[in-house]
Amino acid sequence: MIKMVLRFVVMVIVFAQILAPIAEAAQGRAVFYDPPYTRSACYGNQYETMVTGVRNNLWQGSRACGRRYRVRCIGPTYNFRGACTGRSVVVKVVDLCREPCNGDLNLSRDAFRVIANTDAGNVRVEYIPI
Repeated sequence: MIKMVLRFVVMVIVFAQILAPIAEAAQGRAVFYDPPYTRSACYGNQYETMVTGVRNNLWQGSRACGRRYRVRCIGPTYNFRGACTGRSVVVKVVDLCREPCNGDLNLSRDAFRVIANTDAGNVRVEYIPI
């Protein structure tokens, strides 16, 4: 009986660990900006390409600097067939997307291209802090 209870407890813990990231997922919109990506509010000069700026509500007075998100496209913002690639990308927050910001995430073109067709321009996304 004790072994059965222990197995159940372990299964619950494992299941909770699997679902934890799903519970933290948020949805919003993503747009992109063109290179060079070298100027950023967080780091001044930086040379990574899988980066994003974030809207003020995610920026949190620059506390978002360095935060990483796994981002995936979940559909077009406008009626654009084939907007999503079905892939996800991990991006690092390096900047504030100043108003008027057309998305919650302003991805580098390189990062946007991984998850969506750049001709779509603006897509709905799910993003999870990692």
